[in-house]
Amino acid sequence: MKKLLILIVAGALYFHFYPNEELNHWLGEQKAAVLGYFSEATDTQVRLNSNKVYKDLSRNFASFNSQEQQYVAEITASRETVKSFYQQHCINKKQTPKLQRDNLSKVCQTINQYSSLL
Repeated sequence: MKKLLILIVAGALYFHFYPNEELNHWLGEQKAAVLGYFSEATDTQVRLNSNKVYKDLSRNFASFNSQEQQYVAEITASRETVKSFYQQHCINKKQTPKLQRDNLSKVCQTINQYSSLL
């Protein structure tokens, strides 16, 4: 146990006085990833449940064909995909060949109702 502690202290001293740029970059990435995981796990803000958007859109599925329904299911798979779709197609007004224009506007209107929760 003493040897392990001595090894850890020696390694810490070496990397403190002789820093390695690649190692520091890697440690910074790892630290950012761990902090990101902890912030997601301990987030207390109310977030959008992507199933809520799908349920609201399912009321209008009579005007959607089967491929569009499948695409809506892909969009609403997670909060991140809903957010990226909203930014690309609703805010930036980018058209998608997978949805007709009227159906795209319905999807955007539905997501816009919950835009504060994204």
